[in-house]
Amino acid sequence: MASRVALVTGGTRGIGLGCAEALARDGWSLAVCGVRSEKEARPALERIREAHGEVLYSPVNIADDDAPDRLIADVRGRYGRLDLLVNNAGVAPMERKDILDATRESFDRVVRINLRGPYFLTQAVARFMLESGEMAGKSVIFITSMSATVASINRGEYCVSKAGLSMACLLWATRLAQDGIPVYEVRPGIIRTDMTEGVAAKYDALIHGGLTLQKRWGTPQDVGRAVAMLARGDLPYSTGQVISVDGGLTVQRL
Repeated sequence: MASRVALVTGGTRGIGLGCAEALARDGWSLAVCGVRSEKEARPALERIREAHGEVLYSPVNIADDDAPDRLIADVRGRYGRLDLLVNNAGVAPMERKDILDATRESFDRVVRINLRGPYFLTQAVARFMLESGEMAGKSVIFITSMSATVASINRGEYCVSKAGLSMACLLWATRLAQDGIPVYEVRPGIIRTDMTEGVAAKYDALIHGGLTLQKRWGTPQDVGRAVAMLARGDLPYSTGQVISVDGGLTVQRL
């Protein structure tokens, strides 16, 4: 049986891969899921293994109603336990539109993946964790976004989904505190991933112009280090708290 097991949703690209690699370097066994085939995910899985981590891949879309049961079954069958959930999987709108022109279809898609999926996955994982009777070392981490509090009127559905996910973290932190399971929120800022590739020039200019105190893009590795710190239990008296990884973007200034 594996010593410590983490499930990272959306763990084969971008921020999720950065989190999975950081946990692997700390000795965690990994389960990761995504919507790509295992063949398509293979290069990312090899990166996790090279970081000294055992990894299980589940081609599961967390928006599906049966996703929690499928993921728990895969993890149970491979490892027999689960100690950490990193709710990372998420999408941006397929097309950025002013909220005056936004569609119900886009709103429903983004909220279903970014909020509804992780909300009910956390429910299933919490039940699985509680089954064991051993709560020591267990935790849940939500990866949200600066967009939980920073308004972007051309992707309102994304902002709403991340604000909701931030509240989900508070709800689960409150519920699971009595069981000794801390719940944290990691809130990234402008992170260089395939999701932000299409707006790279815009953010290059904003960063150069002083949008962030630290004048560089964030990286998936920056977020991964924060997740690994929390997973180690380095902030044991801080359940429900937000760790911002945004280079000072949200610091209020005069």
